[in-house]
Amino acid sequence: MSRIESSFVTGFPGFIAGQLVERLAAEHRRFSLLVQQNFIEFAKARIAAIAEKTGSSEKNFTLVVGDISVSGLGIPDEIREAIAEETTDVFHLAAIYDLGVDKQLAYEVNVDGTRNINQFCKVLPRLRRYNYVSTCYVAGKRTGRILETELVHQEGFRNHYEETKYLAELEVEALKTEVPVTIVRPSVVIGDSKTGETAKYDGIYSLILYLRKAPRLLRLLNVGNYKVRLNLVPVDFVVDGLIALAEDDRAIGKTVALADPEPLFTAELFDVLAREMTGKTSVARPPAWLVERSLMLPFSPRLTGLPHSGVPYFFISQHYDTAVADSILSGAGLACPRFSDYAGNIIDFVEKHPVL
Repeated sequence: MSRIESSFVTGFPGFIAGQLVERLAAEHRRFSLLVQQNFIEFAKARIAAIAEKTGSSEKNFTLVVGDISVSGLGIPDEIREAIAEETTDVFHLAAIYDLGVDKQLAYEVNVDGTRNINQFCKVLPRLRRYNYVSTCYVAGKRTGRILETELVHQEGFRNHYEETKYLAELEVEALKTEVPVTIVRPSVVIGDSKTGETAKYDGIYSLILYLRKAPRLLRLLNVGNYKVRLNLVPVDFVVDGLIALAEDDRAIGKTVALADPEPLFTAELFDVLAREMTGKTSVARPPAWLVERSLMLPFSPRLTGLPHSGVPYFFISQHYDTAVADSILSGAGLACPRFSDYAGNIIDFVEKHPVL
């Protein structure tokens, strides 16, 4: 690079933000990492590990204690002003991702927090790009094909996470006329396609853990269906895509879906996992309505590990169009890998780390 870049990142030391900072650290950037006080020790350890792995000096990383939900980001004025003077890029990843989150907390963090970051971005004299990480699930209860150019709808939402991320994206969308913004919408983010590494087990991992209890027996009954596709993206694709978009001027003012353009049906996902674990696929499949009802029974989460809040995501009839993503990322040689090509790595990680 012809000049030193200085990135302001929220959401560190969270999994995606941590992976992002590690990738960018190799480019000799400086970082201002907004961290809540209770995560400061974890953040220090993560920085030390990143510096050692990438060869980057720990002096390039500045931990800034703050909170996006507080006016001024909870940063003292003189420190915030100094950060503002040198920041060239903002990566806003901090959010409440819990599907069962309380409405008030979700609103404070996801909506008010994004408004505060928006205000911060407005006063950055060297700002090259504001990269906002949203989610494909701002589509809420919409069905069918979801375009990257579409946002506003009246179909409602399954939970406060979806609703507040939708409201937050509306705020960022309105900012496109004032600052160089790129909105990125990942679908369901899972582990690294090469190493399998992840930070938590939810969603598809509930199915993996379920099958691991007795793979040769449980693989017989396929609990998936051929009506709904589950859109999964590995974290390395999301991070690589986010970086490529941040460095491509064609992404300015765009909303981009980082999703699998050809996701597998849930029945296909089940068989991919079953084949990786046992060498064989399922032999029977109950009706989708019966599986959904069974998963919503009071005792089901204890048996399957899948909370009731996660059940609807295995029965969403949505297809996320990736035309904008494809047109920009193809030039960088990036494409979402097929789940069947890296499922073995995901399972291997779970087997090596049965408890996170």
